[in-house]
Amino acid sequence: MAGYLEGMSTIMTTPVRPVVRTEEIRVAVHAGDPLVLAGLRSALGGGPGIILRDDPATADVLVAVAGDDPRRIPVGPARLVLVADHPNQAELWAAVERGLAVVVARSEATPGRLLRAVADAHAGRGDLPADQLGSLLRGISRLHKEVLQPRELTLSGLSPRETEVLRLLAEGFDTGEIARRVAYSDRTVKNILHGLLSRFNLRNRTHVVAYALREGLI
Repeated sequence: MAGYLEGMSTIMTTPVRPVVRTEEIRVAVHAGDPLVLAGLRSALGGGPGIILRDDPATADVLVAVAGDDPRRIPVGPARLVLVADHPNQAELWAAVERGLAVVVARSEATPGRLLRAVADAHAGRGDLPADQLGSLLRGISRLHKEVLQPRELTLSGLSPRETEVLRLLAEGFDTGEIARRVAYSDRTVKNILHGLLSRFNLRNRTHVVAYALREGLI
């Protein structure tokens, strides 16, 4: 009996280690060279929580090796980790259109670095080398000056008057009150709101305000 009680005492006083759960990340891989593709799948497949997917459309993160034409990288909902050396501005823009989050230099593409890049992309943390970030920012500046500004659009995709109408709507003003404050007709305000609902595929005014706040548009 004494031995039994002693054993129970040991069990009760031994700290219980919490179970650490690793968040699952669905990862797809894209590379033009079959050997490179196999190498990436091997490097990533053993990572904690990594679930490899063949179809990028079902993945959270896509790891792609830059080839001759970055436009061959699949377009989809996955965040992109691009393995590339000194991509030019056109390549960066093509990658941005495909959800670019992290750029990894080929010389640094070890299994550990790739797994860290996948985790960063999945968590929404961007990581671009300084020179590539500078190139991207210069491209955004040109886009604003040469394309958006002449069309009275901002980088958010909204015109200044759309932004103002949304801001007033979020503050609780109705159509008539908004119209008086911005010196538009009621019909113009309704047309602006209808255009926003259609463009972003939203259901109603409450939805458009929630969307604008969530996306940081206002």
